[in-house]
Amino acid sequence: MDAIDPIIEGWRARVLDAGRTGRALVLRGGGSKDFYGGVPVADARGAGQSGASAEADLLDTRLYAGVVAYEPTELYVTARCGTPLAELEALLGEKGQMFAFEPPHFGAGATVGGMFAAGLSGPRRPSAGALRDYVLGLRLLDGQGRLLNFGGQVMKNVAGYDVSRMLAGSLGVLGIVTEVTLKLLPRPVEEATLRFELGEDAALAVLNRWGGQPLPISASAWEGGVLTVRLSGQRAAVRAAREQLGGERVDDADAFWAALREQTAPFFRPLAAGEALWRLSLPTTAPAFRAGGAAVAASAAGTASDAGLLPLPPAALQALASAPQLVEWGGGQRWLHAPAEAGPALRAAASALGGHATLFRGTDAARAAGVFTHPGAALMRVHAGLKAEFDPARVFNRARLFPEL
Repeated sequence: MDAIDPIIEGWRARVLDAGRTGRALVLRGGGSKDFYGGVPVADARGAGQSGASAEADLLDTRLYAGVVAYEPTELYVTARCGTPLAELEALLGEKGQMFAFEPPHFGAGATVGGMFAAGLSGPRRPSAGALRDYVLGLRLLDGQGRLLNFGGQVMKNVAGYDVSRMLAGSLGVLGIVTEVTLKLLPRPVEEATLRFELGEDAALAVLNRWGGQPLPISASAWEGGVLTVRLSGQRAAVRAAREQLGGERVDDADAFWAALREQTAPFFRPLAAGEALWRLSLPTTAPAFRAGGAAVAASAAGTASDAGLLPLPPAALQALASAPQLVEWGGGQRWLHAPAEAGPALRAAASALGGHATLFRGTDAARAAGVFTHPGAALMRVHAGLKAEFDPARVFNRARLFPEL
């Protein structure tokens, strides 16, 4: 049996102690994604539980950092959870390689563990796939103090129930992913970004039409009457696509896509009082999301009442109707600024269009009311079963994913 690193041994002792005493552990790397997900509850056994601690312990994952293995010819890298994401991407860049899912950092302190726990992907997501599609294997320290291995280092070694990918985006509620192995891709030989003046309906229509053609489109974004599209691939393919599509060439394209990925673009301004940033995940074929009209239609059709949601007052619906929006992923991801209280109507409207809504940024009070669309009783039983298996004492990041967890 391999010797266990002293840091991991120390973490295991803390995990077991937290399970015995009822103290919750809050996992954090650089803290750049603290805003995302629910607000962790300090009491591991449940709010107000008699005899349980009222304090949560912070477990800093940055203590366990470093690249364990990097094989450029095999296109994989294994890194510890506390490894700075910027440093790892710089190392990959030296070999002309990248994380194809373009993970957002949201701050200079972003770590590999935070990237994996949040499970977020950037502009290249529609063409390259999500973070979970690139997970080959990992090591997990669970709530029972077990150090578990899942997957491997090449795709053919991944077999059976794919726990590695299931853990991606679970926000640390099942344990500490101490290290992860990820598949890499070469950087594109050529890229070009084009802009077109189009309304939202026209932009969605043209993106769906282009999506059915052999075009090397790797990213798209629409806002305020302007559609921006990135082409990536071999030189001949990119140049042929440029001639076919036309449009205006964007010179400082890297800065544009980086600002979109990191949410430093003007659209992602600081939130006003009572406002939240909402992310809508919809089918790319869904029509333009005019929030007020969609919410009214969903309520009129009974969607809101069927889900136990209360309709919004007229003033709130009017605010939704004029909410600024930004569309990514060929129409699959749509951002809007809207009141935090608009959650019920937004979720009903998104459901009516075949998708769901997430409160991406907001106040702690808004986050405590529910960040993610509830998956329903059947799927929640699956989540609860996984929590009971990996973290029966409910030690890790309680309430970060769903209040019940």
